[in-house]
This record gives sequence, C-alpha cells and structure tokens, in this order.
Amino acid sequence: MRRALLFALAVLALPLQAADLKPFSASYTADWKQLPMSGTAERSLAKNANGTWSLNFKASMMIASLTEQSTLRLDKDTLLPQTYHFERDGLGKAKKVDLDFDWSSKTITGSDRGDAVKLPLNRGVLDKSSYQLALQHDVAAGKKSVSYQVVDGDEIDTYDFRVLGTEKVTTKTGQVDAIKVERVRDPSQSKRITELWFAKEWDYLLVQ
Repeated sequence: MRRALLFALAVLALPLQAADLKPFSASYTADWKQLPMSGTAERSLAKNANGTWSLNFKASMMIASLTEQSTLRLDKDTLLPQTYHFERDGLGKAKKVDLDFDWSSKTITGSDRGDAVKLPLNRGVLDKSSYQLALQHDVAAGKKSVSYQVVDGDEIDTYDFRVLGTEKVTTKTGQVDAIKVERVRDPSQSKRITELWFAKEWDYLLVQ
C-alpha cells in the first residue's frame, strides 16, 4: 500500500529517548497497488496509562481494509515490542498476524496466517511496525545505512536500509523536503522495491 501524507496533527520529537517520545497523528491517502481507487489511512503514536506506547496504522477503502498495531516500551534508547497485531481483509488476500514478545522468557510466540510462531527474543528485535520508528530515529541522527532484526513470518529477518538523498514531497499542506530511504534487497531474491520518505521539517515524520 502506498501512502501519501495529507495532514500531520503532531510529530515525533527526536532523539528517541523516553523523555522526548511524543504522541503524533497523521492522515494519508491510501492507494492499494494498481487499483483505480484510493482510500484513507491514519497513523498514530499514543502513550498508554501503563507507560507503554501504541503505534497504530489503519487504512480502508471500498473493498479492503488493513489494521496494524504495535505496543512497545522504550528502555533508554531501545524500542522493546510487547505485542503486534496485523489484519488485512478484502481482495481475497486476508491475512492475520498476532505476536507476543515475552522479555522475561526471551521468547516470541503467536500465529501468522494460522501457523504457530515461536522464536527467540533478543534485545534489538523489532516487529514490522516498530522498526519504522527506529528507522525514523536513525535517519534523523544522520545515519546513511542501517540494519534491523525484524520478525517476518516464522523467522527473524535482517532489514537493510540506505539513504538515497533529499527530495521534495508534495502534501496537502504544500511541498516539504524529505529524506528518501530505500530498503536494500538482494535482486536475485526479490524484485520488490520499498521506498520511504521522512520529512525533515516535521522531525522526520514518515510522510510517504
């Protein structure tokens, strides 16, 4: 799903430290691959009463919907996922993922499309949503290439990223300078292209 920023209510303050992590909310248009229609999407970060944070993404259009939620804690400058939920409906491509991160037993358990998941949990492992916060922090810190350990299906995969430069991105509030980041994949394994843009003037909020 491609996302284009319409409006940002607030932004994430950086560097990524417990005293500086602040709620944000952003609204996007949502285009699902090559379908000749678009929908709406919301991405937000909110602090819970127990001190954890909820990172949410919801997208919907006439014939499909997607929900993604990561609950996490922040320990010094490290994100510690607690739970992860992903659900997609419509278009004959339903998918559901639920994961629990038990830091006391250092185990990840849950299910992915009905298949059981059980993996070792080490500091630095992220889910498919929380790694975007880590990437946002590292881009703001000026890093040009970064790697993350991300739970992907029934394994922990390495996600590599590199900064490509600065581009103008058009939003509903006007053009903004954004850092363009690309996920690095082995072309012999996958031809998929993943690109992300982080707005410099909005504390590197993900805008597309």
